[in-house]
Amino acid sequence: MEQLRIRTLAGVFLAAGLVCWAGARLWDSKGTLPKVPLAAPIVLAVIAVVLLATALSLRTRLRAQRERRPGAKGVDPMMAARAVVFGHASALVAALVAGMYGGTGAYLLEFLDLPDRRDQAFYAGASVLTGIAVIAAAFFLERVCRLPEDENDENGTGATRAT
Repeated sequence: MEQLRIRTLAGVFLAAGLVCWAGARLWDSKGTLPKVPLAAPIVLAVIAVVLLATALSLRTRLRAQRERRPGAKGVDPMMAARAVVFGHASALVAALVAGMYGGTGAYLLEFLDLPDRRDQAFYAGASVLTGIAVIAAAFFLERVCRLPEDENDENGTGATRAT
């Protein structure tokens, strides 16, 4: 499985942001702009916490396994692979959602004098920040699930992936 790339995630974020900024301008000129839900940053924060908890759990179990502690519970490779896939998918979706709310929030910055629009801009900004937290947790999870360096690596890169 390929590693997460910041360039890819940044491209998704910027493309979604530009499209949503233009869409917000157009939509607002035609009538009412859809509201940014309060649940958006909350859901993204929950996903970030789940990814972080998974990474910390796996890191602890892998460390105990490497140190050959008695009673250490091993890590199933398929479970680690599923965790990394979940992290990748979450990071891509978070980049898309954060870009969407970032574009909408950028448009809403023109209307901060209106209390309702100010609240919407705040929710959009919180969604961008929690989207970044999801991406950071996904990178951490990916790092935790790396295999130690393999001296017999055929590609000569020195490391292999658990997935």
